[in-house]
Amino acid sequence: MTITKSDIVDRIVERTGIEKKDVALVINEFIYVVQDSIKSEDRIELRGLGVFKNKHRKGRITRNPKTQQEVEIPDRLVPVFKPSKILRRILNENK
Repeated sequence: MTITKSDIVDRIVERTGIEKKDVALVINEFIYVVQDSIKSEDRIELRGLGVFKNKHRKGRITRNPKTQQEVEIPDRLVPVFKPSKILRRILNENK
């Protein structure tokens, strides 16, 4: 099942009673802060959830499977999420 941003807003509204427009504003601003921080190569640690950070991925040469032509993929940064111990424990409780 996929949960969208709208679903998250609705769930928070149900649990807190805060107006939907205020919750949506906070969620949108949270997303912008996370995006800006990752773009600035900052590490974001949310206790109980995990860590968002960038990982450097080396460039490489690969082949286009259709044409067999070599293609160079440059060095790049890739966003990564590492779950916290608490989140991993919660996920594996019922197994």
